[in-house]
Amino acid sequence: MGLVLAAFHRPVADFILEQDRAFSGFARRGGLQLPAGLSAEGSRNLFFCLGILVALAQMARIYLAYLHQ
Repeated sequence: MGLVLAAFHRPVADFILEQDRAFSGFARRGGLQLPAGLSAEGSRNLFFCLGILVALAQMARIYLAYLHQ
């Protein structure tokens, strides 16, 4: 799962960023003040790091399960 997220971080981040911009625009039209969102590059970096973190956690879980056999 983590490696898949790391491999496809650009389309996932672009989709989430598009949804965030739509929600932010809707909320701002309603009078709610929201902080500025992440840039496209920042969003992509965030999802890449999240994917690598999930992959490392999975590897640690597998390794620890192997040690307890």
